[in-house]
Amino acid sequence: MNSIVAIVGRPNVGKSTFFNRLIQQRKAIVDSVSGVTRDRHYGKSEWNGKQFSVIDTGGYVKGSDDIFEAEIRKQVVLAIDEADLILFVVDVTSGITPTDVEVAKLLRKTKKTVFLVINKVDNAMRVDDAIEFYNLGLGDYHTISSINGSGTGDLLDALVKKMPEPKEEEESNLPRFAVVGRPNAGKSSFINALIGKDRNIVTDIAGTTRDSIDTKFNKFGFDFSIIDTAGIRKKSKVKEDLEFYSVMRAVRSIENCDVTILIIDATRGFQGQDQNIFWLAVKNRKGIIVLVNKWDLIEKETQTAKAFEETIRQETAPFRDVPIVFISALTKQRLLKSLETAVAVFYNRKNKIATSKLNETMLEVIQHNPPPAIKGKYVKIKYCMQLPTATPQFVFFANLPQYVKDPYKRFIENKMREIYNFSGVPITIYFRKK
Repeated sequence: MNSIVAIVGRPNVGKSTFFNRLIQQRKAIVDSVSGVTRDRHYGKSEWNGKQFSVIDTGGYVKGSDDIFEAEIRKQVVLAIDEADLILFVVDVTSGITPTDVEVAKLLRKTKKTVFLVINKVDNAMRVDDAIEFYNLGLGDYHTISSINGSGTGDLLDALVKKMPEPKEEEESNLPRFAVVGRPNAGKSSFINALIGKDRNIVTDIAGTTRDSIDTKFNKFGFDFSIIDTAGIRKKSKVKEDLEFYSVMRAVRSIENCDVTILIIDATRGFQGQDQNIFWLAVKNRKGIIVLVNKWDLIEKETQTAKAFEETIRQETAPFRDVPIVFISALTKQRLLKSLETAVAVFYNRKNKIATSKLNETMLEVIQHNPPPAIKGKYVKIKYCMQLPTATPQFVFFANLPQYVKDPYKRFIENKMREIYNFSGVPITIYFRKK
């Protein structure tokens, strides 16, 4: 289970530059999903063999320098609540500000590990200036320059030392579902409708994270677990009004599940925040189904559902192969269908295609539609195989892989989706030298 690291601090201290530097090492992997609109404030990083997720809380505050202290305060409270480690970034050039003092006051109360990071220390004089930050009462600090990277290696060494050893994920045959969505989309109502008010709990396996509970259920003849859902957890003291909260709440659940059940509110449509959560699941290569809740409240004509579905597919393009189920948690409409769909996606994600079969079908497709020639160079693809990874990833061997462009990769992916059943599952396709 990856640790979650939150970066907090007031605007313009260089949090985003620092964040970008942290996730840089894995940029290529994180962004390999074609067409993904990248979430600028969430990424994965790796140091000394330990992977972790990084969240830049500042990226979600809309506004200028004179941003309300209240907003920053909310973010810090949420970071304390949700993250495992906290990096508090301050700026040596402006010294200690009243906001820094406020943030430090909150951080001194937490039992979580907090690193005080003094940014913009890019010469010897500034190293001396950093001493005043002892006055924040957070003990030792790390000086860095996120622009040129000095000091970040030592900071990361110290950071990963505080992380638990990564445990091998045991292959569970039990589907793990994360029910996610924006506040008030009906997550709790869906869970209660699905598993009953008494939540016929079979066993409670207390997770390693704070009250992250993997709860096992049996319903409609299916065994499954529900992970760490907003419905089962106590509501935070923070009023959930910033778009950032639903993303941060969803991060841990999505990272630890097999299938993400994204619940959207039919009366509000598929909004920016729903998209953020959707791409978070894609980026983590999780199975996805979209449940359109409160469908009973919508005035319907013959094409209403079709039009609604098409809107969602346009917003999630190019990944359009996602099951969409219209439900009502209130009237219990299509609950069985949503569970059946989630279980089907769980099995689609485990799909393994024999190399001989894959070559037989895909090489024929490629023969009829070869990649377009670039600068008079012809790309020849001779062989393909599925990689032995936990999620569906394929490699196609070609003489000139660098000339295979995104549109052709999407064409290959769409053909694979037509031939094999990968509904609801992100698949990754690589082109490599023979």
